[in-house]
Amino acid sequence: MSNGPHAKLAELGLTLPEVASPLASYVPAVQSGQHVYVSGQLPIAEGKLLASGKVGNGVSAEQAKDLAQRCALNALAAIDSLVGLENVVKIVKLTGFVASAPGFTGQPGVVNGASELFGAVFGEAGRHARSAVGVAELPLDAPVEVEVIVEVA
Repeated sequence: MSNGPHAKLAELGLTLPEVASPLASYVPAVQSGQHVYVSGQLPIAEGKLLASGKVGNGVSAEQAKDLAQRCALNALAAIDSLVGLENVVKIVKLTGFVASAPGFTGQPGVVNGASELFGAVFGEAGRHARSAVGVAELPLDAPVEVEVIVEVA
């Protein structure tokens, strides 16, 4: 059996979703040279936001970590539709935004949901630079949003 990214996703029991439709005037991902820039991805499945609210007040850190993984899966779908996951050379940079209740400081643990998925799918090539940022609000009252930059062949 192949050990490519699609096989790794299957081993994890995951399948790529349809690319999430943009909420405004932008595209899900764009290639410039050897990099793909993925627009911020929300935890959307089958056209529906999976949860809403603030992490630390109504959304647990563990739930938010799972939502960050979904954001990353949506990012992978956008990459796959543009250039194919088999062409990913390196996950370069991940930025995770966490809609945080006052006093919540666990943003890095939440964003690990995305980081760990990229590591599981791409191995060493999935290790990346990262920012995990607490914010007051996200689109649609989403608890988490993830954007990513990848190098492609």
